[in-house]
Amino acid sequence: MKALLISGDRSGSGKTSITLALAALLSREASVQTYKVAMDYIDPSYLTAVTGRPCRNLDSYVMSPAQMQGVFEHGAEGADLALVEGVRGLFEGAEATGDAGSTASVAKALGLPVVLVVDARSITRSAAAIVNGYAGFDPDVRVAGVILNNIRTEGHRDKTTRAIEHYCGLPVIGAVPKDEGMRLAMRHLGLVPYREGQEGDEFLARVEAIKEVVASYIDLDTLKGLMTEYTPQGRVREIFAPVQEAPDLRVAVAYDEAFNFYYHDLFDLLGALGAEVVPFSPIHDSFPEADGYILGGGYPELYAEGLEKNLRMREGLCAAAGDGVPIYAECGGLVYLTDRLTLRSGWQGREHEEVYEMCGVLPGDAAIPGRRTLGYVEGRAGPACPFGDWGFRGHEFHYSEVDLAEGTTYAYRLSRGTGIAGRKDGAVRGQVLASYTHLHPVASAALYRGFVARCRERRNEP
Repeated sequence: MKALLISGDRSGSGKTSITLALAALLSREASVQTYKVAMDYIDPSYLTAVTGRPCRNLDSYVMSPAQMQGVFEHGAEGADLALVEGVRGLFEGAEATGDAGSTASVAKALGLPVVLVVDARSITRSAAAIVNGYAGFDPDVRVAGVILNNIRTEGHRDKTTRAIEHYCGLPVIGAVPKDEGMRLAMRHLGLVPYREGQEGDEFLARVEAIKEVVASYIDLDTLKGLMTEYTPQGRVREIFAPVQEAPDLRVAVAYDEAFNFYYHDLFDLLGALGAEVVPFSPIHDSFPEADGYILGGGYPELYAEGLEKNLRMREGLCAAAGDGVPIYAECGGLVYLTDRLTLRSGWQGREHEEVYEMCGVLPGDAAIPGRRTLGYVEGRAGPACPFGDWGFRGHEFHYSEVDLAEGTTYAYRLSRGTGIAGRKDGAVRGQVLASYTHLHPVASAALYRGFVARCRERRNEP
């Protein structure tokens, strides 16, 4: 299988739209597996949609090189080509003097060549200096080619291309014109997830328009020629080896408009641990019987009315928590488990405060907007955690705040990040664990092993 990584010279370079279009175009003639650098749910939803294969995430801050290799190889099974979308600028990472969490570190761990997307909206010859700087910054990162974005005229394209190819000795494989149609729909936490956007004809038309622009201005044959053959390292079995022949548990996973922030490796890992995954909608469905429940992140604030109306679902989850059924929730799932959600006046044009009843599993309130929080998290789950004691690295990304009752027990102590209450995160009630911290299932497999083990123990109790 041949592989390549697409990076930007900065955030907003146009890398996401270009990678989306390239994945869609290449999928017309081959099976394309996509990946996204960093803990991100929304970009992967687009890449999954245009290729028909679940996009996987790679993050060197939360994952070891062996874990990234395992995820890469697991996702690539049966694929002809692999395309990795970077995050921010090529060398942006968690720290100023290290590359953990950066696109560059993923390129090095997997041995992938990089095509650099350069925002050239107001530069020509200076673009060569930028490319030379990126190409020479880390000798272990191989920049193999360049795509120019936001080109204004033919003269702009020609001068910039000649400068890069003369001074850098690298091919410019495309020059995409400045075009407002290349932008994807946004909201308060970033791009609108594909699951929601696909419901509108205007959105689908925009995706098609982006594909056509990129097809006209980027040489796909040259791009494929820059790809390198990836040599598997045999890490897949270390991560996804089944523990038994057939599932003996049912784990219900909330999956609908309000809750869809999941890494696809979660479903594969749960299956390997002997759990049948049962998707359900907290908005539309009846309460499902299961041995455990997982409530991921998403946008409960946009569907608060529907969540409140499904009283049987809210009562079912509250009763399950009271009966000691294991429940794990992240971010939006945490909000849903509180007593109520307040949408404050002024948010999205609201003239008055709106209050919606939630599940009442965790005594306390949630509200939006809060302080916009984005960044890596590091910490440890202590003895209060119902699913084990382990160290972790993860991510937080939210625009809400949660105020839980005094005396709430917290399983996580954070050395980096904010959590629910200062450096405390992971609220606990019996066998319920709910946090603002998002964890990658491979990097934090200990959590899911502990969760499934507790589900199995409870199922087997007399």
